[in-house]
Amino acid sequence: MDNPQLMRIGENLKKLKLTKTGQRLEALLQEASKEDLSYSDFLDRLLEEEVSLKFEKHLAMNTTLAKLPYIKTMESFDFTFQPSIESKVIRELATCLFIERSENVVFLGPPGTGKTHLSVALGLKAIHRRYRTLFISAAALVANLNRAYAENRLEEKLKTYCTPKLLIIDEIGYVPVDVHGAHLLFQLISRRYERGSIVILSNRGFGQWGEIFGDTNIATAILDRLLHHSTVINIKGESYRLKEKQRAGLLRRNLGQDGGDGGDAADVLLEN
Repeated sequence: MDNPQLMRIGENLKKLKLTKTGQRLEALLQEASKEDLSYSDFLDRLLEEEVSLKFEKHLAMNTTLAKLPYIKTMESFDFTFQPSIESKVIRELATCLFIERSENVVFLGPPGTGKTHLSVALGLKAIHRRYRTLFISAAALVANLNRAYAENRLEEKLKTYCTPKLLIIDEIGYVPVDVHGAHLLFQLISRRYERGSIVILSNRGFGQWGEIFGDTNIATAILDRLLHHSTVINIKGESYRLKEKQRAGLLRRNLGQDGGDGGDAADVLLEN
């Protein structure tokens, strides 16, 4: 770029933090000349490209900050495998209107039925719509709140977890929560009530949450705020992971010849 005018344009683009456009300036000018673009068409293309590049950067950065366990999209979810899930309801959630309204979503169901896949997919939809998102397990969340309480930093930590517009809490019920931890979790949910959305995943029905938190009263209080404005997705179906292992030949089907629980099929690991 030895043309003084182009050099000046390039420097001004850098000052405006339009770095990528500056790097592409000569190529864009050549395209404009070749296609005989009008001034307005050229400016439109230049700005469109810069906006697109900034959006991609935003997506990458905020996807990293969200701490999603992996990348799973709504489009890759197999609704035919889980007929108990109404695809219409999930697609409505994918519009992220529930986030705009500060409503909640609760996924209930056995392990491997797609709860995490769907929550991650909703998280990605939220990020695409520029909603700040954070994914964390219930155990890690409670441990962090307990640590902050012990270090007299609870207020700061609560603000941290109230900042994301969408907070996804995984694995409620996999590990019991002590009463003190349950009270801290209640404080967080109360702070976010009607201010920010929560997506919660659990393998336990609501009737068992008193057992999870070691206190029926605190469980009731948590559910009262969580469910007031919410969509509950109760998944009743097989595990994707076990199904994949069956297909790979790592599991066999044991049809329970002793009748035990009515002869329901059970998956058994094949011995090496």
